[in-house]
Amino acid sequence: MTWIRPLAAHGPRPCTLVVCRGCCCGTPRKHPGTDHAAQLDRLREAADASGGRLAVRTVDCLGPCEQANVIVVQPSTEARRRGARAAWFGFVLDGTATEDVIDWALSGGPGTTPLPEALELHRVDPPSDKPTPTRRDRPRSTRRNRD
Repeated sequence: MTWIRPLAAHGPRPCTLVVCRGCCCGTPRKHPGTDHAAQLDRLREAADASGGRLAVRTVDCLGPCEQANVIVVQPSTEARRRGARAAWFGFVLDGTATEDVIDWALSGGPGTTPLPEALELHRVDPPSDKPTPTRRDRPRSTRRNRD
């Protein structure tokens, strides 16, 4: 088991890869041709070898399930102070895409290094903060049927 140093709540944080491993990401049900375990192992291996410049954490679900596998690259504390924001990537399903994410994060990631063209193709929008109304939530029509 790899020991991962907890990220300090108030200390400087490195560039962090947040890896979705919910219902659709990281499971062979949706993408049976992808070695999800090997992908996560590779991300953790890169973090271990980074000398503290990169961290990896997994979460149950990031939201855009139709774009699985989703990885969010969060900027370091210093880059965030300069205004950098997280970058969301979807369809990270093969070794090339995984390596592109790792390379960009190791070079500094958001706010530090320009996004490579190859990763631009994987950019996805984060889920909206506004909940999508379900049929039950929509107001009922005030119009009455008149025979």
